[in-house]
Amino acid sequence: MELFFISEIHLQEPFSLPEEESKHLYKVLRHVAGDHIRITDGSGKYYTAVIDSISQKQCTIHILREENTGISRSYHLHVAIAPTKNNERFEWFLEKGTEIGMDEITPLICRHSERRELKTERMNKILIAALKQCGTGKLPLMNEITDFRKFLEKNNEAQKFICTMGAQEYIGMKIIPGKNAVVLIGPEGDFHQSEIDQAMEYGFIPVSLGHSRLRTETAALMTCAIFANVNTIQGNKI
Repeated sequence: MELFFISEIHLQEPFSLPEEESKHLYKVLRHVAGDHIRITDGSGKYYTAVIDSISQKQCTIHILREENTGISRSYHLHVAIAPTKNNERFEWFLEKGTEIGMDEITPLICRHSERRELKTERMNKILIAALKQCGTGKLPLMNEITDFRKFLEKNNEAQKFICTMGAQEYIGMKIIPGKNAVVLIGPEGDFHQSEIDQAMEYGFIPVSLGHSRLRTETAALMTCAIFANVNTIQGNKI
């Protein structure tokens, strides 16, 4: 059964799906009144609903039951990343990172940043599409692009890492399973040394992702994979 997304779900009364989802149900999937569909609000929960009425512009449904997905993570992973110059590469990371597992993304403006503007609405559409494809039911929070220093000032996660090519310690050896974390991923060419120094002043630990020189989006995706792997090995749920 395909998965559909709606940001607000009403458990006690009928409600309408967004026009885009209604059109897909009606024109592409040829659903009719009485059919059952599966929906999520991005919180990690699934719901089974029944179609009350349907047209190209509006599909009205009501909830039959809530399902237990059994998919949860014992940690919150926040990836703060300098967007790539090529938008497609950044969108690729958002898609694959959602599949592997991350909870929050903040685009950063750094000293070496190649992109300083980002269309958050489009990025959220990429995340929703990835959510529906992988079936986790958990939609990562996409924050507005922010200045590097301002981000440091407001962050207070239990674990704080900055990935840099000059670091000696491997991130996988520093992760505490089950603890929330934020990881800084720099632009092509790495963070400026002054940014690394600033991050350390705010409690961020410089870490390495291995011996290879990674593209920005690859480094971010590898971070998601390492966190999932470490927490799985330690017996924590992903």
